Amino acid sequence: MSPMIIGSIGVGLLLVAFALNLLKILSASSPIYLILNIIGSLMAAWYAYAGDIHPFVILEIVWAMTAFVRLVIVVRKPQNQLR
Repeated sequence: MSPMIIGSIGVGLLLVAFALNLLKILSASSPIYLILNIIGSLMAAWYAYAGDIHPFVILEIVWAMTAFVRLVIVVRKPQNQLR
């Protein structure tokens, strides 16, 4: 699969997550929202790496790590304790 297709799918996943959050369909603490962010940002990072765009690789990796840490927190805490 070409880097352009992977990057486009990744950015598409990020935009879907963002739109669903804005429409209040998914909360920022929703595991689905966080998984969309993790997968989307890793795909976008791969595209940026393939294009030799290192600042965006760093941005997307940090984005994925942040979403992953939040996902771990969400999964470990009972629903009533989330902020």
